[in-house]
Amino acid sequence: MTGKERREQLLDVGRALFAEKGFEATSIEEIATRAGVSKPVVYEHFGGKEGLYAVVVDREMRNLMEAITSALTGDNPRALVEQAALALLTYIEEQTDGFRILVRDSPVATSTGTFSSLLNDIASQVEYILVREFGTRKLNPKLAGMYAQMLVGMVALTGQWWLEVRKPRREEVAAHLVNLGWNGLRGLEAKPKLSLDG
Repeated sequence: MTGKERREQLLDVGRALFAEKGFEATSIEEIATRAGVSKPVVYEHFGGKEGLYAVVVDREMRNLMEAITSALTGDNPRALVEQAALALLTYIEEQTDGFRILVRDSPVATSTGTFSSLLNDIASQVEYILVREFGTRKLNPKLAGMYAQMLVGMVALTGQWWLEVRKPRREEVAAHLVNLGWNGLRGLEAKPKLSLDG
């Protein structure tokens, strides 16, 4: 096996173990054993478990971001929301191990970490779409960033839930996400107030 092939093998083995057990529960010894190599080989390629994990996470983040951004075509705001939701659910379905790695050790609720920083990147793209829409609907465009975070958070948490249940099918989940997000956005009030405020 060439050095490049060995590196790819170790990445595949590490990806599978990190998805199955998480970062903390996975050991260098286990990675080496499953790959059929000695521990020094893993250290030689990645410097340790942290290095291997960092490369695996970086690849998954790129794959997910590419899947979502390449799905966004056209100018119709509702179609863009549909495409983004469906792209995330497709990634979850087709790259389950990758999604498990991204969400397992980096919960959505934190402001740091891989998955949350990826969500912030996606929210920035959604914000750009919302700014245009808010302008045409006479809503305050300064609030588009907050609404983008809400929408992306809703989709991400639904994706985490769907990762485990897998029902209904992804197109139906995407349709319901868009139904809530889009119909909720369509009826936005310019100056909402809590009903408790009278």
